[in-house]
Amino acid sequence: MSQPASTTPPQLLDSEASRRHLNWRLWKDAFMRHAVGFGGISVIIIITLIFFYLLWVVMPMFRGAELQPVADYGSPAADQGRTLRLAMEEQAEVGLRVTERGELVFFSTHDGKLINTHHLPLKPGQTITGFARGQADRAILAFGLSDGTALVVHHKYEVSYPPEGGRVITPVVEYPLGEAPVDVDPFGKPVTVLAVQSGEERLSLAAPLQDQRLILVTYMKEESFLGEEMSFTRSEEFLDGPPRPTRFLRIDQDQQELYAVTEDNVLFYYDINDPESASLLQQLPLVGRDEAGVTAFESLMGGISLLVGHGDGRLVQWSAVPRDGGPPVMTRIREFDPLPAAIAAIRPEHHRKGFAATDVEGNLGIYHTTAHRTLLQEAVLSGAIRHVAFGPRANALLVEDEAGQMRFIGVDNQHPEISWSALWGKVWYESYPEPSYQWQSSAATSDFEPKLSLVPISFGTLKAAFYAMLLAIPLAIMGAIFTSQFMAPRMRRVVKPSIEIMEALPTVILGFLAGLWLAPFVEKYLPTVFALAVVMPFGVILAAWVWHRLPDGVRHRVPDGWEGALLIPVIALLVWLGMLLNPVIETTFFGGDMRLWLTNEMGIPFDQRNSIVVGLAMGFAVIPTIFSIAEDALFAVPKHLINGSLALGATPWQTMMRVVLLTASPGIFSAIMIGFGRAVGETMIVLMATGNTPVMDFSIFQGMRTLSANIAVEMPEAEVASTHYRVLFLAALVLFAFTFLFNTAGEVVRQRLRRRYSSL
Repeated sequence: MSQPASTTPPQLLDSEASRRHLNWRLWKDAFMRHAVGFGGISVIIIITLIFFYLLWVVMPMFRGAELQPVADYGSPAADQGRTLRLAMEEQAEVGLRVTERGELVFFSTHDGKLINTHHLPLKPGQTITGFARGQADRAILAFGLSDGTALVVHHKYEVSYPPEGGRVITPVVEYPLGEAPVDVDPFGKPVTVLAVQSGEERLSLAAPLQDQRLILVTYMKEESFLGEEMSFTRSEEFLDGPPRPTRFLRIDQDQQELYAVTEDNVLFYYDINDPESASLLQQLPLVGRDEAGVTAFESLMGGISLLVGHGDGRLVQWSAVPRDGGPPVMTRIREFDPLPAAIAAIRPEHHRKGFAATDVEGNLGIYHTTAHRTLLQEAVLSGAIRHVAFGPRANALLVEDEAGQMRFIGVDNQHPEISWSALWGKVWYESYPEPSYQWQSSAATSDFEPKLSLVPISFGTLKAAFYAMLLAIPLAIMGAIFTSQFMAPRMRRVVKPSIEIMEALPTVILGFLAGLWLAPFVEKYLPTVFALAVVMPFGVILAAWVWHRLPDGVRHRVPDGWEGALLIPVIALLVWLGMLLNPVIETTFFGGDMRLWLTNEMGIPFDQRNSIVVGLAMGFAVIPTIFSIAEDALFAVPKHLINGSLALGATPWQTMMRVVLLTASPGIFSAIMIGFGRAVGETMIVLMATGNTPVMDFSIFQGMRTLSANIAVEMPEAEVASTHYRVLFLAALVLFAFTFLFNTAGEVVRQRLRRRYSSL
């Protein structure tokens, strides 16, 4: 008689102990199900929160400027005549009004209360006939006088903190060339048009003369041995001036260029870097046939570009563009959104490439040149705004209309440098021959133009990933195929864990080795590297053919699946021969130095830390990821599919290509996409193995800068909440979007492949 399948008494299965055990198992199953679900949802929530946090930090960059009117009042000391100039000190608490009668009126910007007045030391009979101002941040003023002389004035502000508390700002007026006016016009005619500029080494004055010449007066500064006294050496130079009356005259802040605009809207551009050999570089019209004339003319911060306002409200930026084999050429590089009426005044910011413009109907516009962005256009007064002053920190404006009414305005304009065109489009930067993509977030000069294009570092990210995948994909996928389908089980148990453990190597070590050892090695053996890229595949195929032609007695001594180990000495031999023959190859084909040959003969610059080094190092880091996932997918192909294919007469190679690869294709594609995501987000290897140069060059001999490396390098130096800081967060958001898009695309393709080959 047959025995029952189970001898457990039915009453024990229904006992209290068994019910408690079953309930415990059910509780554990429910707990783990909910715990796993909670963990998965938490990951999604955390990733979403990271995305929105990055977005929250980035969004303020794209807000426009905002104005907050603070106070309205009449012009202080209005009885001293009309205004020639408005200015403010650093804190925007004290304003300056320069009048036509030679009064410097200092007042509180918040209520118009008079603080102090200073009268210029004019001689009896002298009157002010012309006025000029230097660069805004240097606070230099020049007054042209009726007897052909000029008086140069410097205003500054001393801050003190008295014992009773608070802060006291005291205006101070100085005369760099002395209180006595200096001669300008040798004919003694009134100086009506004047230009002034002051620097660390010299002070320059320029004015047109009645004989159609321009006079350039230069004072070279000389300090005493102890640095306590300052003296000046005067020199005069005469230039061929415009044939028609000059309306505007400007000297750039470095005192290298002189600009004159005539009444018929023609610009005369002079080189005065060496006053003794000053010359006219260019003469060009500023308006076209059907365009309105010039009504305002200013030099942008830095002095490289000019801002021109027209009678129809147009605003145009002209800049000196370098030219091969010749002097720079003044070129119209951009035009801004016009104001409704004729431009009355233009004032550049002190420390940024922004400016404010006003028109004769009381409208105010705030712009940024590099970003080509209109930040604000708003009516602030009812009459024509003839004078406007920017606070040195660009956080305040002081405007005055033709009726003498003043308004003090607070300005919120934190990130004018940013626009979509500045981030992703070609920008015509100052001193560049043409529009280009550039990343340069800081410089040593105060008149620096920020270059914050994300295109070069995004390109560098994809370039580094491309070269890494170019090495990693074939090696990892082919290695996975051989390991999963052809390698002996004992050998597979050694090889697979060995490759997977490579993934545990810190990337900082790989980057360190790549930068200090691999880069010099590749540079020294560059011909060998290229030779091996061609010779190695043929050498492996030749070794396989020789092995196949050996007698069966020899081949059968090596067990099936262990043949791959025989390639180790072959590869080592090929590498050794390549290094041995490197001098011969370099001497025979490249004149003894392949690097110089590439540069001199081919015109290809060579950087030691280049894409070859990055491809080798980062490819080595990505191989374990791709290999492990692809090998698992290939090894998991059901054996009955393989055996059925072999039973129908297919060879192992045909079975691999037409059955195994197709079935495992979703897993293989996932491996490639995960490896690509790893390469895109890699930081330390590209940080240490490249020159970190943000160049748009696909050459394998040039380096790159990636998004992740750029964040790692510059984030510690970025000021919190600054434009630079927020742009780095935007770079992180772009990197986040890259990985999300690539992984999403990979998952979509993987699901389609799974549905297509699930019937096999």
